[in-house]
Amino acid sequence: MAFFAQYVRQRRKGIFVLFLFCLIFLLVFGLYHLPLEAVYYPAILCGAVGSLLLVLDCRGAYRKHKRLVEMQELTAELMEDLPEAFLQEEKDYQQLIFGIRDENIALREQMEKRFEDMVDYYTTWAHQIKTPIASMRLTLQSEDSELSRKVTTELQRIEQYVDMVLCYLRLDSDSTDFVLCKVDLDGVVRQAVRKFAGQFVSLGIRLNYKPLETTVVTDEKWLLFVVEQILSNAIKYTRPLTRAGKNREAVVTIEMERPRTLCIRDTGIGISPEDLPRIFEKGYTGYNGRSDKKASGLGLYLCRRICTNLGHKISAESVPDGGTAIRINLEQREVRE
Repeated sequence: MAFFAQYVRQRRKGIFVLFLFCLIFLLVFGLYHLPLEAVYYPAILCGAVGSLLLVLDCRGAYRKHKRLVEMQELTAELMEDLPEAFLQEEKDYQQLIFGIRDENIALREQMEKRFEDMVDYYTTWAHQIKTPIASMRLTLQSEDSELSRKVTTELQRIEQYVDMVLCYLRLDSDSTDFVLCKVDLDGVVRQAVRKFAGQFVSLGIRLNYKPLETTVVTDEKWLLFVVEQILSNAIKYTRPLTRAGKNREAVVTIEMERPRTLCIRDTGIGISPEDLPRIFEKGYTGYNGRSDKKASGLGLYLCRRICTNLGHKISAESVPDGGTAIRINLEQREVRE
């Protein structure tokens, strides 16, 4: 009905002309004092023929409208079969549309090529930078001193940032290598814990972890990245003193909750209520991140993106100066054998 009303508004000039011609017929025939039948019949016949042509034109316009609405869902590459154009004005508009489409396709291909070049460059750089990092780690393993332990910790942080770069690039790449299978969750957690073992010891943070004895459907490599990011944040913001200067035990707890939810809890400085809803946003650092001056605001954002891609749900619960709990719900469909 809305289309018909719009159609009538667009064709109002033609409809007015039709009725005007009918009126002229009536006036001319009346001036010649012809019988009423000779006046009415031609007028009625013209009105009937005009109405029929109007209905046929309305039906054609509606079909064209439906076709154009369907084409709005198509990409520029698939936008080929436009409705047939009869008027020169319609042909001109179609040529304009095709010109804009071809320009859009060319720009998209150019941007995709630039993005691929950028991804290839930074991927190569990230892999190349890992070689001197590994060499420096081997060199530092030959001595055991406070300086070597501190440098090793900073070197591990650099490597973590490099892994973050690779993760960031691969998430939007066509070559994202998600492989879902049954994974022993303890194996993933132990790999992450071993990576941060030195920091747990040097910072005096106690790890409360018991075997989870759980198998989940996930991608081991990507879930490991998520667990490492969460543990890194837990270590970074867990201190043996509160903001008020009171002593407290620095503890990071890794446990399973129902239903099949991995919970990593710390006794750190916590997250303020106004920051908590936004910690998974891209680039958002919050009060703690701004005071730390080193936070990128990408760690938890990447965790959320990865969990979404894997079919997991990640959430956070925190109390200022009372610790933070990050939960990853690992419930998912079974893998087909």
